[in-house]
Amino acid sequence: MLCLSPRAPCLPGPHAKAPPPAGAAGNARRTTLRAAPRRWRLARPRGCSAAAPVPVPAPRTTAERWGSLREMRRVWWVCGAGYWVQGFRCFPWLALNFHLTRGLGLSPVALQLVQNAGSLPLVAKPLFGVLSDAVYIGREHRLPYISIGALLQLTAWGTLAIMPVTGDTFPTHMICILIGNLGASVTEVVSDAVVTEFSRTQRTGVLQSYAFIGLAAGALLGNLSGGYVLLRTQEPKIMFTAFSVLLGLQLALSIGTKETLPSSHGNSRSLLVKSSLPANLRKQFSNLMTAVREERIFYPLAWIMTSFAVVPVLSGTMFCFQTQHLKLDSSIIGLSKVMGQVMVVSLTVLYNRHLKRIPLRRLVCGVQIMYAFAVLSELILVKQVNLMLGIPNEVYVLCFSALAEAIAQFKVLPFSILLSSLCPPGCEGSLFAFFTSGLVFSAILSGVFGVGLSALIGLSSGGYSSLPLGILLQSLAALLPLAWLSFVPENWTADGKIVKQR
Repeated sequence: MLCLSPRAPCLPGPHAKAPPPAGAAGNARRTTLRAAPRRWRLARPRGCSAAAPVPVPAPRTTAERWGSLREMRRVWWVCGAGYWVQGFRCFPWLALNFHLTRGLGLSPVALQLVQNAGSLPLVAKPLFGVLSDAVYIGREHRLPYISIGALLQLTAWGTLAIMPVTGDTFPTHMICILIGNLGASVTEVVSDAVVTEFSRTQRTGVLQSYAFIGLAAGALLGNLSGGYVLLRTQEPKIMFTAFSVLLGLQLALSIGTKETLPSSHGNSRSLLVKSSLPANLRKQFSNLMTAVREERIFYPLAWIMTSFAVVPVLSGTMFCFQTQHLKLDSSIIGLSKVMGQVMVVSLTVLYNRHLKRIPLRRLVCGVQIMYAFAVLSELILVKQVNLMLGIPNEVYVLCFSALAEAIAQFKVLPFSILLSSLCPPGCEGSLFAFFTSGLVFSAILSGVFGVGLSALIGLSSGGYSSLPLGILLQSLAALLPLAWLSFVPENWTADGKIVKQR
């Protein structure tokens, strides 16, 4: 046992050597000890013998490694299903837009305000990322948060499915929208963190591309089936109920899966479990701020966020123009979104095979110019030039209406791969949550600017005569980010890079 004693020769233990014979040297040694100041220390056990070596954990057997691999695959399936479900959220949101405009009678500007205000919980993603990195729930810190996010969404959409359609229920509708987006933000943050952890052992960009494809596949099926179901039933609550059932399945899958990640064995982050909650949070926030302050991370983040924020969007106005002025069916709107997701999948596959060889700055420059021209192409529909060319409104909306949205969605992919390669270990959830919340905040600013632009040019009064001017200004604003394109790395490419586990 440990004993507290003055600094003096230790008592001989069972394995201690015999003391040297007394003599001049021994007398000098005793004199030195008496003259030295008395300091207290913890005496070593077993006669001052050396400390025992730290035991090394036994290597895992082959069966244990295969079992761990199977569990990691199940975690990846849970994550992939989460991406698919998040993409499928357009299924109930298509019904919700019709529900708000036709059931509750919201104007185009009010609809756009609801869409942007409902996205406010997505801005809090950094908090959820820090929590998932630092706070463990039952020795797990990813899958429990996916379960929480699915439960919040299930509560929100289930409530919307049973709520009566009256004007005085609008505040409750808004609360459900906020809760649903809160759950979606938690799920998205944790899914991004899981992808980042898995991507450390894969080729750069492969898993991110698969995640984008899963997200786009869910959106493709959601828009395709949403337009059809809404056209046949004219009842949004059926779609709310169907999506609630899907969320219930996701919740059951995440609860029934054991969390096993590539970092589960031998990762220093397991020490966080033994620390206090405030210490974990302080450390994680400090790590996040340190990572964001790095120039190689800060400047690309600043560019991608401002490239969205400076462009005023008129999504609510265009939705009302297509459905109320042009009298297009909901199935056409849904199919146009399907075509947009097909474009996203095609661009993702093209990037994974060819475009990732292009330096990032040159690639982003071309994508931004394409986005500006895609926004400008809306003038063809608004001025009815397509009818002069013999192209019906339905065909034009089906083929080109979602082009700008698809390009904007694809533009995020190269930056997510860049951040994945630069993300410090232990900050996966925090950094990607900061990234996605910045994009959401930029989208909210863009929507607010769009509402202001609509009011400035007279679109809020219900007429669409000034809509061409708004589209022209929106297209010009899309070219502004080219002025600070130097923020984007000039020579970075994702081709051939291997991100090894650190």
